Amino acid sequence: PLRVTPEVVDGKLHRLEMATGADQVVGMGLVGFSLVVFTYYTIWVIVLPFVDSSHILHSYFLAREYAVILPAVAGLLLVLLVGTFIAIVMWRNRKPAKKID
Repeated sequence: PLRVTPEVVDGKLHRLEMATGADQVVGMGLVGFSLVVFTYYTIWVIVLPFVDSSHILHSYFLAREYAVILPAVAGLLLVLLVGTFIAIVMWRNRKPAKKID
């Protein structure tokens, strides 16, 4: 359940719904996951080209061509999902066509 607190904006009373502990844990988990992915990708793309190819650090990362392929595939999936969402919302909110007599 969300905790609801009142707030007055422009003379009108609005209800603010505060995040619960579970929402905050999920949010912090997503932030942590994003930080790990960003750090991994940054080391992979920016640092590894300057490290000797025989160094042990290279064994923790995929081949360099995947540094381009994986974000491209992720971007295409994102565009596909956003486009599908928009199409579904527009389809559900369409109004019937007016008949011309």
